[in-house]
Amino acid sequence: MYMGVIRRLSYERGHKLETQVVETKEEVIKKEKLWNLNFLLLWQGQLVSALGDVVYEIALGFWVLQKTGSTALMGALMASAAIPRLIISPFAGVWVDRLNRRNILVVTDAIRGLLVVLIGIAAITGHAEVWMVFAVAVISGACAAFFNPAVESALPDLVDNSKLMKANSVFSMLYSGSSIVGNPIGGFIYQTFGAPLMFLFNGISYLFSAATEVFIKIPKIVRPSEELHFMDDMKEGYTFIWRFRGLRDLILTGALLNLFTNMGMVLFLPLFQKTPELGPAKYGIVMGALTAGMLIGMFITTVVDIPNKKKLSILLTSCFVFTGFMAIFPLTNSIMLMMALLLVGGIANSLLNTIIAVSFQLCVPQNMRGKVFALMQTVNRGLSPIGLALGGILAEFLNIRYVISGAFFATFIVFIFFSMMKNPKALISFDPEKQALEDIM
Repeated sequence: MYMGVIRRLSYERGHKLETQVVETKEEVIKKEKLWNLNFLLLWQGQLVSALGDVVYEIALGFWVLQKTGSTALMGALMASAAIPRLIISPFAGVWVDRLNRRNILVVTDAIRGLLVVLIGIAAITGHAEVWMVFAVAVISGACAAFFNPAVESALPDLVDNSKLMKANSVFSMLYSGSSIVGNPIGGFIYQTFGAPLMFLFNGISYLFSAATEVFIKIPKIVRPSEELHFMDDMKEGYTFIWRFRGLRDLILTGALLNLFTNMGMVLFLPLFQKTPELGPAKYGIVMGALTAGMLIGMFITTVVDIPNKKKLSILLTSCFVFTGFMAIFPLTNSIMLMMALLLVGGIANSLLNTIIAVSFQLCVPQNMRGKVFALMQTVNRGLSPIGLALGGILAEFLNIRYVISGAFFATFIVFIFFSMMKNPKALISFDPEKQALEDIM
């Protein structure tokens, strides 16, 4: 059998991490094409389940409100899915690195599918209760804590490094497009068929995704003969992150940016609602411009090959354009200017997010990806509620326009400091074809 890839990584004196990634000759050839069979199977499975999720969320919101009349319960339901994911993610990331990632995808999708199908059947027969929905939300959140890092960890193994930018953009377009298409479709289906059948549809979509994922082939990791204890494995993964200064600084910077961005964006709707010259109708139009910009940015990265040596300059330009335009946006009442600012800001946001995602995937060894991506999600999700709450509190005492503008101005300042940090910039510019990972650690 042809042994395609052997990767080795050393960091810090006396500390060595060794991983072998074994690929057949056929797998190496397949990876050279973006739309190879493995990538296509993962993509189409995600497309079906993502559409199902959008439809399910619409049905769930209406069903809970109809059943209880309580918006507080609706918020609690959302938290019941988010909290277990936040708590479990650091531990789940270790298992993602220790187990067969394809099996994780199949099992977690199958569990979610089976549970949601049962909720659909219970709703159709009139036996569904609110506690059942909460229980499914908790279990689904726990499954997502395993599933999401597994997808991100597997993606670099399904396509060549040169195709990672396009692969990430294609997946981003999938999720954004599902939201755009799924919302109007979901509303129509709810009016026509009601929530129970929508529950059933989402459950079937998960089961379909699980069935197609069975056929995905992800290269195996040959580990050292002495397997680490679970907690030692977790500790080694986090030690790797901490000692990899560029990676650590990028994660912490991203978390800080996420805090300020959420603080500003949570106030977009109240800004339009409380400004007579704007209003809800114009809010939809302006937000549509932001979504369109993000889709354009994703499309650009699917058709244009960005060289590694250009990634840093494009990232920094996108960072300053995004934060600068978003800081100016709330200071005007001109709808045309707002649309233009958010359109360009959306394009810049897509570019910077895609470049950062690819940089993580290129610089993190295969047997560390689960832990790294899980920790990154935990840190970002942990600060998001703080940003949302802080934005709402400040808007009670200060002019809402200035709070939004100030939040994005703060992100602009963070990016200025980021542009002067040597280690994260080296990580962004990393070219695995020309550099060894040790060179940037």
